[in-house]
Amino acid sequence: MAKPPLILVVDDEPHIVNVLSVKLQKAGFDVVCAMDGQAALESAFKATPDLVITDYQMPRLNGWELCDALARNESTRSTPVIMLTARSHNISEDDARAINIKAMIGKPFSPREVLNKTYELLGMTPGTEAAKAS
Repeated sequence: MAKPPLILVVDDEPHIVNVLSVKLQKAGFDVVCAMDGQAALESAFKATPDLVITDYQMPRLNGWELCDALARNESTRSTPVIMLTARSHNISEDDARAINIKAMIGKPFSPREVLNKTYELLGMTPGTEAAKAS
């Protein structure tokens, strides 16, 4: 059996990390979680995720700084990112593209919306078991 895609979920709100990790795991993805940007960066360098789902506002490194650091590293440069944000931050499409932010989803969000965007960014069909798709 193929190894399922690895998703890094990053948010400083434990309930959001829990909801997303459970939703993704039930869909068959492997999930690594972090509670701040610095911990996420360290996890990404160790595990090289297939996708990162991150909050914008976090301690230590915010989501923008995390994405910038990932984009500057050879092993994580092409890792797509879904940015979750409670505030409307002025990020131009060019700036987002430069640091691999492929989607911005506002809080509150639907876990299904995040899951569907995950499928889309990984080139998978929604409802496909992740372990069989990679």
